[in-house]
Amino acid sequence: MKKVFLPFLSVVALSFATVSCSDDDPITPDPQPEGEEIVIDEDITANQTWTAENIYVLDGYVGVKGATLTIEPGTIIKAKTGTGSNASALIVDRGAKLIANGTADAPIIFTSVDDEIKAGEKESTLEVEDAGKWGGVVLLGNAPISATSAEAAIEGVPANLEYRYGGTNAADNSGSLKYLSIRFSGIALEADSEIQGLTLGGVGNGTTIENIEIFSNKDDGIEWFGGTVNVKNVVVYGQQDDGLDVDQAYAGTVENALVILAQGTEGSGLEIDGPEGNATGSFTFKNITIDMANLPQLIADFRDGATGTLENVLVKNINAASTVNIKNEARVIEAVNSDNLVFKNWVIGLPEGKSITDMFTAPAAVNASKFTQNAAAGTEGGADLSVFDWTFTKTKGLF
Repeated sequence: MKKVFLPFLSVVALSFATVSCSDDDPITPDPQPEGEEIVIDEDITANQTWTAENIYVLDGYVGVKGATLTIEPGTIIKAKTGTGSNASALIVDRGAKLIANGTADAPIIFTSVDDEIKAGEKESTLEVEDAGKWGGVVLLGNAPISATSAEAAIEGVPANLEYRYGGTNAADNSGSLKYLSIRFSGIALEADSEIQGLTLGGVGNGTTIENIEIFSNKDDGIEWFGGTVNVKNVVVYGQQDDGLDVDQAYAGTVENALVILAQGTEGSGLEIDGPEGNATGSFTFKNITIDMANLPQLIADFRDGATGTLENVLVKNINAASTVNIKNEARVIEAVNSDNLVFKNWVIGLPEGKSITDMFTAPAAVNASKFTQNAAAGTEGGADLSVFDWTFTKTKGLF
């Protein structure tokens, strides 16, 4: 279905004016057409390009299968509201590609049909409280994961759709995402089964992901289910669960990220889970700022044998009840004590009456010096926020 906004009468009038002009009359350039609203309600199985003069509406689960979907800078994609099998989301299957390269001046925006933003605009008309209007963007690849088998069904998507992720190709390429803003997503399909703003399942390091904004999501901002993809320059604001969530032995690098909590958050700034079974994988988080917004939530939660390095992390606006939680599990304790879970150069804006030691909760078996010796009180460090000036989050004055 297409809704065309260019009326026939204007075309007739333009033709008449052209015929009646003499050679001496000034030439008036043709007006720019307003474009179309194009509803997408079927899987994409052949290469396709979405252009900025149109608005594209996702009606249901739209898969990209065995093809490349290219989205031009400045394009707006809206999604219809629905739950369960009637939810809307964009899912890029293994072997397919999404090329969505916006620019700082013309980002690509995914939002809800309830958002009155128009083609050529960048500011939404909804607010952070409007999370959960639609699903989100899901990218699946063939890179290694740690699950009960070499591949798995992706969380948050109905099992009958049979989307799988994971494989043996660490360099797998699922496309390129740049200057992409995902807003008001994370609809609950059923209890405890929401889609993240951006879900990355087994995505390989041949994929480019940088300059990403998640604004208002019902679940996590971004979640990595294994894979090796590197991600750079991320803003997450207003998620209702975790800001950045690592699972299934993710083994890439996340560099320069800002997570800002908001009222309604029930999760943590970071949730870090380890591998399932005997698989191994070690991530790196580098140059991270976590703004706790004075909420009594966990700064970070380390569980299930998480292994990786977290370097140059600034935590600010901390509620006195907030802590970095090292879970009382044998694999977590072993990861810290064996230097497989490393805290390096953390800077924490301490609440009144709190010490660095107070900010890390860990069982007695953990060598506390493994993290406290690399933490200091202060306000300097973390992410370079200047690269986020293009975001809706910045426009709203949230940092």
